[in-house]
Amino acid sequence: MAAEVTKRVQGKPEAKRLEVLLGDVIKTELPYFDVCISNTPYQISSPLTFKLLSLPRPPRICILTFQSEFASRLTALPGSQLYSRLSVNAQMYSHVTHILKVGRNNFNPPPQVDSSVVRLVPKNPRPKIDFEEWDRMLRVCFGRKNRTLRAGWLGAKKVLEWVEGCWRAWCALNYIPVDEGGGGEDAMDVEAPGGEEEDDGDGEEEWGGIMDIDDVGDGGGEGEDDLPDFFKLERDKVNGTSTSKRKKRGKVSELVREKVRKVLEDDTDLADRRARTLDQNDFLRLLLCFNNEGIHFN
Repeated sequence: MAAEVTKRVQGKPEAKRLEVLLGDVIKTELPYFDVCISNTPYQISSPLTFKLLSLPRPPRICILTFQSEFASRLTALPGSQLYSRLSVNAQMYSHVTHILKVGRNNFNPPPQVDSSVVRLVPKNPRPKIDFEEWDRMLRVCFGRKNRTLRAGWLGAKKVLEWVEGCWRAWCALNYIPVDEGGGGEDAMDVEAPGGEEEDDGDGEEEWGGIMDIDDVGDGGGEGEDDLPDFFKLERDKVNGTSTSKRKKRGKVSELVREKVRKVLEDDTDLADRRARTLDQNDFLRLLLCFNNEGIHFN
């Protein structure tokens, strides 16, 4: 293709204006250009889209051919089944328009999928948000887009542990002491990671199995406290109530959990909403409130 296009302009005035770059477009450092027209290899649709949108000086306009399903996700609106993290990110940084469909029979040999042509017009000026932080927050929101935000954020232990790590990092960078508190009398028992069920997309796991646990015996009477720990553990295994996978949650975890609850319920009132129904303003408000609580996803 490079040889053919070079041959076509040979000896013409256009030859002086043509520069052919050969290489992997994802790895190549691109010069400034104002228009991009591409019949995109479908396996790099997403990387190419965001490389174009993240250039220091993005092009004025991009006309790109994608697989139809990918194009539909790019242009999907809040509330539609195809609305996703890809939709939010693309529409945050550009104006996306579907131009036309291209049937598979327009290609030789015909592929197994239909295609669509999409117009991307990068926003100028670009939104002043940290893309990596923004995208990490969206990953949690859309991890299960049919779950409520309460279930997605407060019902997943790994998510809360990750948020706690983000908050600790922010405290360390800002020289804010963290009161560990230890596992005192006020600490709560929670299940260790690994015991949560997967959801089929429509169900919700409110609170993800995190609950208050009272010390309950087997109906035992006096002398229960005198029973050696080993026999208590064996008895619990028989009764199906083993506590071997439980661990204490201290003050820091409780503090971070309360911050997340406050953002979702008090500050934004989005706790019972689902990610696929939220628009850009809702997500921006969510990120701002997390940041105000000292939670930065970086």
